[in-house]
Amino acid sequence: MQAAMKKWSALVVLAAIALAGYLAWSALDRDPKAPDVNFALLDGKTLTSQDLHGKVVLVNFWATSCTTCVGEMPRMVKTFDKFAPKGFELVAVSMSYDRPDYVKTFVASGPAGALPFPVVMDTSGSIAKSFGNVRLTPTSFLIDKSGNIVKQYVGPPNFNELHALIGQLLAQRA
Repeated sequence: MQAAMKKWSALVVLAAIALAGYLAWSALDRDPKAPDVNFALLDGKTLTSQDLHGKVVLVNFWATSCTTCVGEMPRMVKTFDKFAPKGFELVAVSMSYDRPDYVKTFVASGPAGALPFPVVMDTSGSIAKSFGNVRLTPTSFLIDKSGNIVKQYVGPPNFNELHALIGQLLAQRA
């Protein structure tokens, strides 16, 4: 009787693990949609997710107090310059705790010179929340032409890998 109970218990535990694994796997969205957000740009204009549809987009969360963010910015500029003529967009989103005067000064004359791509101040933190409650910088999301998040980078990306992936996504139809 005791041996039968052990087998039964083991089967129940195994079934529960299998069910949990199946539910987690089926709930996993392989190409999650990027959130529908409005980006309030430093120049006063607004950029929406719909405005970016049909483009390959990198949304980069950063802060002026983040030395890694500041250090990667010249490579972000080079990435933008290389791929923008082909339909690539980069949107730099400063974190809610970043001081607006620091952001404006950095954007105008940072180590990469004036930033050539749209810069957003997420003063309320709503954009970071929309992208899964981003708290660490730098964090970047690569989005395909259909609005699917293809890759998330926490920390600086491997730029060779990023460039290859951007090239592949640009070659695809929307």
